[in-house]
Amino acid sequence: MNAIELKNITKTYNKGKVLAVDDVSFSIAEGEMFGLIGPDGAGKSSIFRMLTTLLIPDKGTATVGGYDIVKDFKAIRGILGYMPGRFSLYQDLTVEENLSFFATVFETSIEENYNLIKDIYVQLEPFKDRRAGKLSGGMKQKLALCCALIHKPKVLFLDEPTTGVDVVSRKEFWEMLKRLKAQGITILVSTSYMDEATLCDRIGLILGGKLLSIASPEDTVKAYPEKLYAVKAPAMYKLLNDLRSHDCTMNCYTFGEYLHLSTECGEEEIREFLAESGHTDLEFKPVTPTVEDCFIRLLKVQSDGNGNKSK
Repeated sequence: MNAIELKNITKTYNKGKVLAVDDVSFSIAEGEMFGLIGPDGAGKSSIFRMLTTLLIPDKGTATVGGYDIVKDFKAIRGILGYMPGRFSLYQDLTVEENLSFFATVFETSIEENYNLIKDIYVQLEPFKDRRAGKLSGGMKQKLALCCALIHKPKVLFLDEPTTGVDVVSRKEFWEMLKRLKAQGITILVSTSYMDEATLCDRIGLILGGKLLSIASPEDTVKAYPEKLYAVKAPAMYKLLNDLRSHDCTMNCYTFGEYLHLSTECGEEEIREFLAESGHTDLEFKPVTPTVEDCFIRLLKVQSDGNGNKSK
């Protein structure tokens, strides 16, 4: 049995005028870590709120742990842990008081499930008497995760949990998720950070409420169909415009200090074209696509409408 199943889920707002989730279907196996990847406004949070029984879909069906999200909402709330993107714990309560409160709500105790949160809580313990609102971003994140785990959920929902958190805390957080996955907990996590996608078993790329693709990070990258190059020259703005004007260019965009160029032509032809266009001190090298490159390509194909070249 799959831990999570969605079948043709649709959600609109403002009396049907705003389409937030558009006929989305996918399933997540028990013990899998699945990433829902996309920019702000893509529909990730709406999907999370429906799966955690906070919203009712307009169309379609979904189950969590075999329970229907509409008919069996009470049963679902007992088996899931939910960590929303915005810190939503009681800021005037201390770390220990927050944790004790959530344990009591689920008719359990900190001691009963301490082994599940121990690795996380040991980092919080020196601050157990500090009010939650006075914690750093990284510590708030750890406390929220502890509260989501205190009743030993079967499925863990993490809606953009690392937004606004420093790089070190983000890395630590994903290390925690790996340990939780090893304990058999199914994890659905949404993020707008493309580098985090590579840490999931499978990822779904979502844009404008539509699911564009589902595959492992490795297969997502392997499916990139064109040659991809990193290009750099002193006149970067001119370089960008010249490359976009070339007939072979499928896509060209800024990627860090380089331009990423996907093209139907070979390196030699592009180099000759750039030399004729007056570019010198050119740095030109083939690169392996990242998940972000794949997402940008899918976004361009979507906006193009028919899969033809879109620069």
